[in-house]
Order: sequence, then structure tokens, then C-alpha cells
Amino acid sequence: MDGFLYQYLVGGGVFAFGVAIAWRQGYVGLSGKPLRNLLMLLGGLFVIAGFQAWLQYGSMTERPQIAYTGDPYVKDGALGAPVDYVIMVGYFVSMLVIGTWFGKGTASTKDFFFGGQRFAWWLIAFSMVATTIGSYSFVKYSKVAFGYGIASSQTYLNDWLWAPLLIFGWLPLLYFSRVVSIPEYFARRFGPETRKVATALLLVYLVGYVGINLFTMGKALHYLLGWPVLLSAVIVGGISAVYVSAGGQTSVIMTDLFQGAMLLVVGLLLLFLGVEALGGFESFWEHLPREHRRAFPAFNADSSYPAVGVFWQDGIANTAMFYFLNQGMVMRLLSARSVGDSRKAVIAVFLILMPIAAMVVASGGWVARAMVHGGALDPSVGGDEAFFVVADLLARPGVFGLIMAALTAALMSTVDTLVTAVAAIVVNDVYMPLRPNATDKQMLSMARISSWAIMLIGIALVPVFMTFDSIYSAHGAFTAAVTPPLVVALLLGVFWRRFTPQAAWWTMVGGSVAIAASILWPEIITPFAHGVPMKEVEPGFLSGASQYKFMRAFFGMVVCTGIGISVALVTKPRPLADVKGLVWGTVAEALAAYKGKPGTEETSDFADARAQASDDDERQGPGQLCVVTLAADLAAALEAGEGDLVFVTDARAWLGGLRASHAVVGAVDAGLEAGVVTVGPTLQRVLGLDGNLGRPLKVQRLY
Repeated sequence: MDGFLYQYLVGGGVFAFGVAIAWRQGYVGLSGKPLRNLLMLLGGLFVIAGFQAWLQYGSMTERPQIAYTGDPYVKDGALGAPVDYVIMVGYFVSMLVIGTWFGKGTASTKDFFFGGQRFAWWLIAFSMVATTIGSYSFVKYSKVAFGYGIASSQTYLNDWLWAPLLIFGWLPLLYFSRVVSIPEYFARRFGPETRKVATALLLVYLVGYVGINLFTMGKALHYLLGWPVLLSAVIVGGISAVYVSAGGQTSVIMTDLFQGAMLLVVGLLLLFLGVEALGGFESFWEHLPREHRRAFPAFNADSSYPAVGVFWQDGIANTAMFYFLNQGMVMRLLSARSVGDSRKAVIAVFLILMPIAAMVVASGGWVARAMVHGGALDPSVGGDEAFFVVADLLARPGVFGLIMAALTAALMSTVDTLVTAVAAIVVNDVYMPLRPNATDKQMLSMARISSWAIMLIGIALVPVFMTFDSIYSAHGAFTAAVTPPLVVALLLGVFWRRFTPQAAWWTMVGGSVAIAASILWPEIITPFAHGVPMKEVEPGFLSGASQYKFMRAFFGMVVCTGIGISVALVTKPRPLADVKGLVWGTVAEALAAYKGKPGTEETSDFADARAQASDDDERQGPGQLCVVTLAADLAAALEAGEGDLVFVTDARAWLGGLRASHAVVGAVDAGLEAGVVTVGPTLQRVLGLDGNLGRPLKVQRLY
């Protein structure tokens, strides 16, 4: 079997199911906006599949390998020049200043966890990419790129297979249900017992991710400076915890905007420097061995990186986990000003930013392999050090500091998201059930305390991950073991109305037990391994975690699905009336609950407006939003009436929603001057209008 054919046969089934779901709900069709959506989905699939097919099967020229004649590469002390470390320190300080400054207005848990739910799609998109690229990504994918070439991008180019199910199936239910956390969704869909299991599994997943990222940064600083791995993790973790605990989601999104741009620009700079050093793109491309230019590695021959294993572990289990269940990503999507902006962010990430990110994180490995083939780099250089060696050889003083700052940005932009995500679960699913009468101020304090505690636990996990032979092994083994029970339970719960609370509980508990058994006795995965050989390891406690570390994801998905379907068929489902707004096909009910009355997902164009101060700080509706009064002409332009939701924002689009808020129309007043919207004290503060009511505004009707 060929990796390309396998991915698009199996993954194509996931994509087709998502299109069918979207069709049944009217999101895609053969005319109007549904036709546009259908063409967008199919166009994205054909572009990605076409590119991968060319890489896999196209005819390409390969230059003869040139023997290396230089001196052996020897690391002599710390890499870089003093100016590089000045830049790195300056970057740390900048992120602290930016994060704490933008988070200074955080006054509630809604602000802390969702940033006021007001950000534009492009801010969300950059922040999602910054979250996706962890510090482990540069080291992990540079190593894979050095050994397997462009096949390292397989992980980043299969996300689009999930696009229909995510943007037209799960996202509207998630957004309109007003859930704060994924365990809260499990509670409303299945009950409190299932919520407890989901909470435990998600905390293991998220806190483990914090540990992996801190471990990676510790290894990086150890290689660069000779610092102990654990000490390095403590320093970087402490800096991230300061601004996260100060400002929550707003601090995270704004620092991630800078860090996302930093990652993309500097990663591409390293690729450019490598291409230039090899004499241009043609020379670079032809010095990559042909096998290193394939989109997929060998199907099952190499247990270290089999195409079938990467597909199931990264493309199916981990991608679904990351975009559907990762609390950090969920909070990012819920921070958008509308469900439409969330969709735009996902599309931009999947089709544009993630392919660029694939080049960014793997650039060090590709360049190193081409330089070895072209005789410009000592072939004894290992994959683990490829990123650092290439950066040190190619970058001038100052530029090397930027590259190392980008590595730091990758860590901080992922860890800050994970910390706020875990804090949200701790507050919403652990603290609130124990203290149901807690005030918002008390919950905000608990969120900040949790942020510090989570970072400390992540640091404590660093020695555990140090026992693995590589970051890639640690990451692959961890995600393959943890993700299948949660992924199967959520997907069946959302897209199969008959899926029962008992089935969800047994899927997560029984599936976790089966996966744990596969670590103790990895031989049970052999029938599911697609011919991938079981890796030989030194005997030891939990040594089985490194065996079948990719195919364990397929084993887990099959076992969990089997348990879930079997239990669901012999247990009684909840009535549809109890799960409306939580399962596919009931988006209208979710929207009505979100808005407080029936509506559609259509929004108006933005209309120009100006503020008039009001002393009234009344709040209304399910979201307890501030109430505004619209002038008659403004209401007519928006086609808005009493009870409708509106989005009021500073007219400067480049702010991306920093000065914006949702509101409820309390009345339409023909006596107001043309274009006026009244704003109470809270809205004046959020919109930054204190003492400057003349600043232009824009207003949009939602749903």
C-alpha cells in the first residue's frame, strides 16, 4: 500500500462524511452560498492532494552527491555571539511587557478565558498557528525532516480532511452552546459522571503537553548555553506564567500575534539563508535526495516513521484532538467575535498558515540534508542537532539571536495557551462543582492560582520526558496513548444522536484501560499494526510505550469505537429534546438559546456609528450583555430590532477587536440623532471611549 493512496482513501471517507453532514444542514449545496462553501471545501482538498501527489509521484532531477571535505563539526561552548543573547533577553522582556499591558483590563472570568469574545478572524488565525507550533515542533520536525525530508510535512497537510466536520459540524454547536470547557459539554451531553472522566483525561493531556514543551525548551537551552535542562524549563515557564496569570486570554492572543509572526518570518528566513548558501533554489531542491522530496515515507517498513502510523497518530487521533477537544484551541475559537470569524480563522489556518508552518518547522532539517548531500555540511551531524547547527552556521550575529528567539516564541505561544486551557477546566469543572456559589472574583483568583500551579506541575514532568530517547518519541508515545478515548467519545457524541451516556463513559474508561494494557503488553497491537514492525527496546517498566508508538493510536481508535458502538446499542439513549443544541442537526436550537430568540447565522454589514453616553448599565439576555439603544436610521441599516445582538467596535479595523463588545438592542429610538448608539459606563470602558465619545464606531447585527 502507498501512503498517499491510504491517506486519501481513509481520510477521504472522513472528508466525505463531513461534507454529507454539512449538506444535510444546508451549509453546502448547489446554489448560492452553499455552492460557494462546497467549492471552497473541494478546492482546498484538490490543491493539497494535487501538491502531495506531485511530490510523491512526479519526475524530479537529483544532483550527484558531493563528498564533504571540510573539518568535522564540533560544538565549542555556547552557540552564537553576545548580541544574540541580548536579543533573546530583549525578546523575553518584550513578551512580558506586551502580555501584561494588554491583559491589564481583565476583570472577569469571561475576559480571562475568552478575551471578551471580540477578536477578528485574522488575530485568531495567527494565534492558532502560534499555539500549534510548539518549541518541540522545531526540534522534532527538523529531526524528521533531516531523516525523511518533505514527508515531515505530512502531519501539517492533512488537517483539511477534518475541515467539513469542524467548521460546519462541531464549531456552530460549540460556539452557540456557550460552554466554557470541553468537560462542560460532556456534562450537558452525557451527565456528571462522564464529565469527571473527561476532566481527568483532558487534564492529563494538557498538563502533559506543558511538560513536553518545557522539556523541549530545556533541551534547547542546554544545547545552546549548557544550562541544566530542568533549570532552563523553570526560567522559561516562570516568564510565561507571569503574563498568563496577569491577563489570561487577551494576553495570550496578543503575545501570540507577535510570536506567530515571529515564528513564520524567522523560520522562512532560515530556509532562505540555506537556499542562498547552496546557490539558489534549484541547487537546494536538487540536492535534496529524491526520497527526501516525497510527501509520504515508506508505508510500514520503518517503525520510527511509517506513513500509516503517522496518518493515524497525527492525522486522525491528534488532529481531531487538537482542533475539536484541545481546550486551548476551543478557547481560541470561542474568542472570535462571531461563528463566521471562527470559520474564517480555521480556513486560513488549514489552507494558508499551516502549509507555511510546515516549511518553518522543518526548514532546519531540509537545509541540513541538502547541505550534507551538497558537501557543505559534515554528515556526522545528527538529526537532533540539525536545527541548531544549521542556524549557527548560516546566521550572522543578531540573526542567530532572532532564530533562537523564534524557538522561545514557539514554546511560550504554546505553553501560555495550554496554561489558560487547564485553568479553565480547573475553575469550571473542578472548583465550581465544589464551590457552586463562588463569585466571579473568586473564580478569577482561582484561575490565576491555577496558572502558576499548572506550570509547576509541567516543570515536575520534565524529568519524566527526559527518560525518552528523543522529543519525537516522547510526543508520539504520549499523544497516541491519551487521545483516542476522548476523540471517539466526542465525535460519536456529536454526530450520532443515539450515543448514550453509558457508552461515552465506557468508551473513555474502557478505552483508556485497553491502551494502558497495550503499553504493558504491546504484542496485542500486532494485529492492528498494518505490518509495521514492533520496535526493539531495552526491557523496563513502561518500555512498551516506545513500541508501536504510532500504531497504538489506530489500536485505540478501533477499540474505543467498538466499545462505544456496542454499549450504545444495548443502552437507552437520551430523548432528543434533552440534547437539542448539542448534537448535529440541532444548530437552530443552539442558536436560539444563544441569542434568546430564533435567528439565523447571517450577519449584517458593518454600519458607521457614533457613541452617546448613557448612565444605564443594564444587562440582558443569556449572555448577560450590555444593553444599547439604536437611532432609527442605524437600526434600519442593520435591519435590527429590540432583542437583537449587535457587535460594537472601534472603527479602526487593525485593532482586530481589542476595543469591541457584543451588546443587546434594548430599544430603537427615533428621537436619537442619526447614526447614534447609546453606550453605558461598562461599554465606554471596553470601547476605550472614556473622555473621547467622538471616536468613530462601527456596528454589526449578529444572527
